Amino acid sequence: MKRMLFNATHPEELRVAIVDGQKLLDLDIESSSNAQRKGNIYQGRVTRVEPSLEAAFVDYGAERQGFLPLKEISRSHFRNFSPSTPMAQVRIKDVIDEGQELLVQVEKDERGTKGAALTTFISLAGRYLVLMPNNPKGGGISRRIDGEERSDLREAMSGLECPSEHSLIARTAGIGKSPEELQWDLDFLLQLWGVIADAASSQEAPFLVYQESNLIVRTLRDHLRGDIQEILIDEGSVFERASRFMTQVMPHNSAKLKHYEDPTPLFSRF
Repeated sequence: MKRMLFNATHPEELRVAIVDGQKLLDLDIESSSNAQRKGNIYQGRVTRVEPSLEAAFVDYGAERQGFLPLKEISRSHFRNFSPSTPMAQVRIKDVIDEGQELLVQVEKDERGTKGAALTTFISLAGRYLVLMPNNPKGGGISRRIDGEERSDLREAMSGLECPSEHSLIARTAGIGKSPEELQWDLDFLLQLWGVIADAASSQEAPFLVYQESNLIVRTLRDHLRGDIQEILIDEGSVFERASRFMTQVMPHNSAKLKHYEDPTPLFSRF
């Protein structure tokens, strides 16, 4: 039997293994000291608009405020803006207000004395695709894919049912996948975006909306396939986080999730 094992009994380290019986197929380890925010999505609040930099500073809940350049702000967030105005003529002080709330994603983590670089152009990575919500002009195929594989993947994507206000990027993992597999991944991402959009309006900023850099989410998203029959987690809070994610985004797999409470350590048992 194939299982996914989450060992989280040590606060400073999370270990995830995929096993087939007693055979180890994959192992990933994440240290709490190396926690990153890149890819995380936050509901933030603009604290300062800086015309000299054509940028805004955003409180998104971290110790340092994030840096949000004008070019990383979607027009959908602009105040008092005429769509006919060329972007070259737009000034941040005219379209963004202090106190304005924005859904932002971390593009680059904090470094030294610099705060994180932020964007409002959200991207959600799945196994095979990347969804770019409310960004119909994004999308395409990874530049690492070329030749016949690029043509085949473009053809497989042509029939996908994606709302016109969104766009898609095909990841290299999508090579050779059927339209049905790609649609399954897209449906997952659309459901995830719905959860994120609802959560963003649930309370006042700043707060974390979605933790992309979470090993739990990444593992379930990228490695939970039909042949994995059981997911065992040996720590209560991690079990609850995984349970919430699966209930919201992949409820059809929720029955596989179990809280491992046996006195024998999880990684010793399997």
